[in-house]
Amino acid sequence: MTENSNPQPPAQPAGFDLNHPTIVSLLYLASFVVGITGLIGLVLAYVWRNDSPQPWEQSHYTYHIRTFWLGLLGMIIGGVLTLVLIGFLIIFAVAVWVIVRSVVSLLKAQKHEPMPNPETLGI
Repeated sequence: MTENSNPQPPAQPAGFDLNHPTIVSLLYLASFVVGITGLIGLVLAYVWRNDSPQPWEQSHYTYHIRTFWLGLLGMIIGGVLTLVLIGFLIIFAVAVWVIVRSVVSLLKAQKHEPMPNPETLGI
C-alpha cells in the first residue's frame, strides 16, 4: 500500500500542559475564589506577551488582557447599577462571561491553538 499523503498533526504532550496561557486562565478562574489571582494573571499576561516564543500564545495574551479589562469595566458598571437592582444581573453575566472566556482559552491552550479572534467581545 502507498504511504498516506496526509501529514499528521504534531504530537501534543500527554496529560495537562501547564503552558503560560493555561496558567493565566487558571489564575483568572481562581480569582472567583481568592480574588487577587486575576490581577496576578493580568501582570503575567503583560510580561509573557513580550517574550512569547510561540506565535499561538500571542493571541491568548491579547484575549486574556481584554478579558480582564472588559470584565473589570463590566463589574464596575454592575456595581454602580446595584443601586437600581439591575447591577446584580450585570455582575452575574460578567462573571459567567469571564469564566466562559477563560475556559475556552484554557482548552485552546491545551491544544496549542491560537485564539481565532482575540479582540472580540464574544467567546
